[in-house]
Amino acid sequence: MKVIVLGAGIVGTASAWFLHKAGHEVTVVERQPGAAQETSFANGCQISVSHAEPWANPSAPRKIWKWMGREDAPLLFRPRPEWLQWKWGLHFLRECTSARTADNIRQIVAIAEYSRQTLQAVRAETGIDYDCLTRGILHFYTDEKDFEESLAAARLMRELGCPRNSIGAEEVIRIEPALSKIAHKIVGGDYTATDESGDVYKFTTGLAARAAAGGVQFRFNTAITRLLTEGTGAQAKVTGVEIISPEGRHQTLQADAFVVALGSFSTPLLKPLGIELMIYPGKGYSAT
Repeated sequence: MKVIVLGAGIVGTASAWFLHKAGHEVTVVERQPGAAQETSFANGCQISVSHAEPWANPSAPRKIWKWMGREDAPLLFRPRPEWLQWKWGLHFLRECTSARTADNIRQIVAIAEYSRQTLQAVRAETGIDYDCLTRGILHFYTDEKDFEESLAAARLMRELGCPRNSIGAEEVIRIEPALSKIAHKIVGGDYTATDESGDVYKFTTGLAARAAAGGVQFRFNTAITRLLTEGTGAQAKVTGVEIISPEGRHQTLQADAFVVALGSFSTPLLKPLGIELMIYPGKGYSAT
């Protein structure tokens, strides 16, 4: 088949890689001048199956209220007069029950473990250098209540096969001596030896280069305007995508199948087709 992938972040690039390996003719369309220029440029870079507990959990509403108005909040919420934000927020709150959280953890652990195994296989196959560290990931707590709340999630993950071990403050310092200066503030932590970290930008650009060398076509500096369909209702099929080329020309690209990997930009692109994605952009931060 001829497949067009929209978006050259980590998801779009990896999709193109595996589709090409499966024997398909693949073209990737990206508005930026290269791969991994937006969300995949500098995210947290953790392969942390152990932290599969979703943001939507029983303690989230209390934390959001506590952090309201703080620009440095780990979970920042700025109310806007925007229906999608409030609709997304209602869906978020619906997932904050104990039962829904437990079910979501099971699903996230399963897909995250599969993702980690797949990443390891690609790393072995391609030899991409992306500053990968396989020394495990340590999380520490300075609030007794937060630590107590983490114990149930850690116990559930161990039951699901993820070795997230809850540890005391002394063990935290033993694993990471650099924290000794604030030892008096640490109440506990958890450590997962199988977790990894790395540079997602380096990995994505490395994978894109290898995909391009293998025959995947990347069309950078190319804006996506809309998807074209044939038929109506359930019988409708996407047959093409309208683009604006780097030279400013409007063109139509046709294919047998399409992969939409545009992050939060996927929502407005698919809405005219009657596909309502409950995706809303969020802010995160990391320190390297």
